[in-house]
Amino acid sequence: MLRLALVAVLSALPIAALADGKAPEAFTLKYEMFEQGIAHVDLQVCPEPLQAPGRFCRATLINGMINVFAFDEKGDQPLVGFQSWNAALLDGLLD
Repeated sequence: MLRLALVAVLSALPIAALADGKAPEAFTLKYEMFEQGIAHVDLQVCPEPLQAPGRFCRATLINGMINVFAFDEKGDQPLVGFQSWNAALLDGLLD
């Protein structure tokens, strides 16, 4: 339910910004919002394409895709990276 509310609010932001003639401001997804609204698992290590010092990663499995979100460890912990892989890649590992 919270996820649907978050999607509704986020999707309305650009429309509201255009209504007053201003360009929409960039939205920064912070880990606190992600943690409360998105079912996920903690990863001990970020996948290689998202690895960098001072980052941590979380993963979701939605619509047959493994989605990995990388967040900065400092400050408000903003999203700093994202990548998806087809979940079918796990088939060989689970046999």
